[in-house]
Amino acid sequence: MRVLIPFIRLFSRQWLMMSLGLVLTLITLMAGIGLLSLSGWFLSATAVAGLTIVTAQSFNFFTPAGGVRFLSIARTASRYGERLTTHEATFKLLTELRVWAWRKLFPLSAKDLQGLRRGDMLNRLVADIDTLDHLYLRLLTPMATSLLMTGLLYLFLAWFDAKLALSLCLFLVAVWLVMPLLFYRLGHGPSRTMLETKRQYRVLLLDILQGQAELSLFGANDRYRQKLSDAEVALYRSQSAMAKITALSQAMLIIATGSALIIMLYLAANGVGDARPPGPMFALMVFAAMACVEMMMPIAGAFQHLSGCVLAATRINGITEQASSILFSADHSLRATTGALQIEDIHFAYNENQTVLLGLSLEIKAGQKVALLGPTGCGKSSLLALITREWQAQRGEIRLDGQLITEYSERALRESMAVVSQRIYLFAGTLRDNLALALPVVQGQKRTAHDARFMDVLKRVGLGALLTADKPLDMWIGEGGRQLSGGEQRRIGVARALLRDAPLLLLDEPTEGLDKRTEREILSLLFEFAKDKTMLMISHRLTAMAKMDQIHLLDGGRIMASGNHQQLLQECPVYQVLYRRLG
Repeated sequence: MRVLIPFIRLFSRQWLMMSLGLVLTLITLMAGIGLLSLSGWFLSATAVAGLTIVTAQSFNFFTPAGGVRFLSIARTASRYGERLTTHEATFKLLTELRVWAWRKLFPLSAKDLQGLRRGDMLNRLVADIDTLDHLYLRLLTPMATSLLMTGLLYLFLAWFDAKLALSLCLFLVAVWLVMPLLFYRLGHGPSRTMLETKRQYRVLLLDILQGQAELSLFGANDRYRQKLSDAEVALYRSQSAMAKITALSQAMLIIATGSALIIMLYLAANGVGDARPPGPMFALMVFAAMACVEMMMPIAGAFQHLSGCVLAATRINGITEQASSILFSADHSLRATTGALQIEDIHFAYNENQTVLLGLSLEIKAGQKVALLGPTGCGKSSLLALITREWQAQRGEIRLDGQLITEYSERALRESMAVVSQRIYLFAGTLRDNLALALPVVQGQKRTAHDARFMDVLKRVGLGALLTADKPLDMWIGEGGRQLSGGEQRRIGVARALLRDAPLLLLDEPTEGLDKRTEREILSLLFEFAKDKTMLMISHRLTAMAKMDQIHLLDGGRIMASGNHQQLLQECPVYQVLYRRLG
């Protein structure tokens, strides 16, 4: 249960809306019980009054009839307000939970999240947080209102007969205590199973959707579709098991409230208060007991969802309680101006059995253009990940402008470098939105403030054809840039780098997938942009190596050879072979 405490504390931010929802729920129940009780008494009293002409003429029909109308209107209005308020509170709570979860997630590094699949992460941030809405809507609110209503019901009935009120309310409190615990036990396993099967189904579905091209190419669609069908069947079974427990809880609650009605029928038959025989007050007591079913109905189902809430909270806490393994300085005053890098004796491994860099040392002076070459897996991209602090080296130091990169705040470090990575991710939005990522956000700035700059940089990277459309920057490019070709997506990645005025330019295969002509154009543009900047480029190809001040060949996590293009052609057999094959 302790795992729920952080979420309950978070609920306090919406205490006003939650309290209002609780009050309206209470008013709805009071109006419902009052309406049924008054109606029972009114019908009985009218029948008794009609036995003689004297009593019929003296009986006040109008006040009870007005009370019935008032309570019916009050019940309808409060029910509407209660639904509106509780659901509004729930949506705000879900918003708070998601914002809170994202704020906890953002500082985590790639190392912290390396064991978590995308589908599982999506499930935690969507389905598990959605599950926690049960905590307020189906657990806290119904349990609190039913207990409070039991106390108010006692005060109301004790006005007429304290013994009858005590008997009924003690029975209701016993039901309030026993049934939730009973169905918590019964619903514990099925609730957790339902959440787990739902998670497995979502993860598998996301894998199939993301890998649809590969599954089609290798003819594996049928096999994976069968796995998805099996997961779907397991989900249906868990939902069916949960539905049976829900049905059983509702049946037992109806039996319990029916038993309360029988008890009240028996006890009230001997008289209500000083009334012997009980007369119309008998109907009031019986109808009040009958009305209790509305306030007790949510109780049995409430604790069925507790197991699911606990599991969902545990899974979310698994992310949010993590401390980032990479810590940034809180000092925002430090800024890089030249982009000079000193990499000293770096040892890095993703795990104990996967050593990547072994004592690598490298110096890139301010304004230098340096290339790293080497086979796949030699540690080139890993080195860039260490410079950008996605990962942390086990040993060694990296300095930027002579200062340890650990002394930079995260914002200062990000502002010090522009990165063009192998994977260019484009968000589901407009062309303007995707370019604006490279620029700092300024409060109050117009959305179109940088349009002229955006159009200029698009022309420079060879995307002038996109500007022929009407309102080109408002063009929707789809999720992942589906409306664009692979080459166009990569050019937008380059355009982002050109928009970012940073002293250090990091390029990780910036022309991967482009033809020779386009590759030369893009590299020429990048060199022109970086003429006064420090540049580190990773590549498998030798295009533009002649423009590099220094070239380093990596193999096995170490630098095997260094020099400029001409020196390596004369002195390094490995580079000579590469040049003949790729040059």
